[in-house]
Amino acid sequence: MSKFESKQSQPKLDMDEGWVVQVYGSNRRLLCVLEPFHGWIFLIGCGVGLLVSVIWINVARYSPPLEPTPPTESPTLQVD
Repeated sequence: MSKFESKQSQPKLDMDEGWVVQVYGSNRRLLCVLEPFHGWIFLIGCGVGLLVSVIWINVARYSPPLEPTPPTESPTLQVD
């Protein structure tokens, strides 16, 4: 037997390749391609949006109202 016997090689899955989503129209024409980078940007955008909304709600809760509050005493009615 020689060292260089032919053997069937198993296909190796490369985990660094990532994924690609291709969207086709009804006429089998490529509409768009979504790559892993698009997914990461979407998740980062969701995180930043959530952070901004939480900060906005907390700031609005402790800020004074924009319009002055009306007086609590009711004005006296003047009858002629």
